Amino acid sequence: MSSNIFDQLMELINQPGPVNWKLAEQIAKHVTGAEEPIDPWLADEYIELTRVAQLRIGEASQLDLGPVVETIPLDRSRWAERNLRSFRYLIEPMADKMSDLPASSGLDAMFAPLVPALLGMQMGVMVGFLSHRVLGQFDIGLPSADAGDLYYVVPNIEAFASDNGIEPRQVRLWVALHEVTHQAQFAQAWVRPHFIGLIEAYLDGTQLDVSALGDRMQEFTDPSRLRELLSDPAGLTGMVTSPEQQPKLDAIQAFMAVIEGYSDYLMDRAAPGLLPDLDRMRTAMTARREDAGEGESVINRLLGMELKREQYRVGASFCEQVAARWGEDALGKLWEGPEHIPTLAELEDPLGWAARVLLDDLTDGL
Repeated sequence: MSSNIFDQLMELINQPGPVNWKLAEQIAKHVTGAEEPIDPWLADEYIELTRVAQLRIGEASQLDLGPVVETIPLDRSRWAERNLRSFRYLIEPMADKMSDLPASSGLDAMFAPLVPALLGMQMGVMVGFLSHRVLGQFDIGLPSADAGDLYYVVPNIEAFASDNGIEPRQVRLWVALHEVTHQAQFAQAWVRPHFIGLIEAYLDGTQLDVSALGDRMQEFTDPSRLRELLSDPAGLTGMVTSPEQQPKLDAIQAFMAVIEGYSDYLMDRAAPGLLPDLDRMRTAMTARREDAGEGESVINRLLGMELKREQYRVGASFCEQVAARWGEDALGKLWEGPEHIPTLAELEDPLGWAARVLLDDLTDGL
């Protein structure tokens, strides 16, 4: 029996490829936990509320909502299963860097075969952890690598409503509005590839923390340390940035500020009249966003970068000022191409953005 278990373990660890996705799947299942059946009537309500959200967002925005996508209410285990490879653009650059480490890095050659397993474990722990946190597909602010359907993590949404004493249907509709808004943003043909390109460019210029990696390799081979590693969703690997990386990080932060800020702006226009407890909802969601344990902190630690929530508020203010001064058509310019995305400085200076992006339109009206 013990020999059979050992053989199964070796087979699981010794998988081909730069990332051990089979190990990632098993780790994610372990961290996520058992399946949680969703009542059919509840699943139908999420589908109904998504239709309401699509109608309201379509009325409130000039965004093309894109092709019709399926609404899929999921439990935590199914969300993790469907999203295990969705954030592969976060882990695959690490695989490339680890495979290129020189002998002078100080990592013993005996650890080299463990690198795919280490990365698979990292991905499995991260996705498993997020399955207990996220409300929907776009909740951590990062898109999946591929366009897909609208996923709702029903147990997390229902728990949030209960914990905050808010009527569950209103929370479900709030999440639907949020997800539909982001779905519309990333339905624009250039948005998803541009954003992923920004992440990849940033990661390409980072360096591995070889010392920390060596320590983790040692721990990975110690069965007594595995339980501790499984409790830390970003503790296995880490990236080190340099001052030269700051412009790339600024571009990521500016883009995310626009994505999240426009979403907040649009939801403020779409939600009144639909959500009687809107103010309480905003307060609860703001507190949730600022929770240090939220999913984005996992991403921050994993990638060695900080995505600041304050910049999201700046993004919402930018959208409000542009719409108030120059109208919804001017705000719609954001989605015409990446060259219209404001810089971090322009987020604080809408006039500067308008001078760069809107000048020809404004002078044509004189």
